[in-house]
Amino acid sequence: MMRFHDLFASPIFWAILVSIVVAQTVKIILLVFKQRQKFVFADLFITGNMPSAHAAIVTALTTIILLTEGFSSLFFVSFVFAAIVIRDAFGVRRTVGEESKVLTNVITALKTKFHINIPRKMHQSLGHQPLEVLVGVLIGIAASVVVYLY
Repeated sequence: MMRFHDLFASPIFWAILVSIVVAQTVKIILLVFKQRQKFVFADLFITGNMPSAHAAIVTALTTIILLTEGFSSLFFVSFVFAAIVIRDAFGVRRTVGEESKVLTNVITALKTKFHINIPRKMHQSLGHQPLEVLVGVLIGIAASVVVYLY
C-alpha cells in the first residue's frame, strides 16, 4: 500500500509534475510575450496553443516508466494511452475546434439578425498543430530524463 509520503519519492509523480509545470509555463510565457495577452489566472488551465501539455504529460509518464521499469506491461499500456492522447490532441480536438468556430459564427449571425440573447460565450480551443504536439512530446521526454537522472 502506497503512503502519501511515498508519492513525493516517486519519479513518476515528479516527471508528470515537472512536465505540466514546464509546458504550462512555456504556454503562458508565449501568450503574454508573443501574443501580447494579459495574464489571467484561468491561463494556468488553458488548452490548445503551444506547447501541448497533454502530449507533455503522457510522454513524461511513458518515458519515466520506460526508464524506471523497462519494457514492462505497464510501459506498453502507457505507450498505447499516450498514442491515443497525442493523436487526439491534433486530430479529433482540432476538428472539434474548427467546428466550434463555425458554430460561433452561426450564433453571432443569429444574434445579430434575430436579436437572440445567448448569455454564455463558447470556449474555442482549436486543438494543436503538429509542431505544438512535438514540442509537448519533447518537454515530456526532457522532464522524465531530468527527473530520472536527478
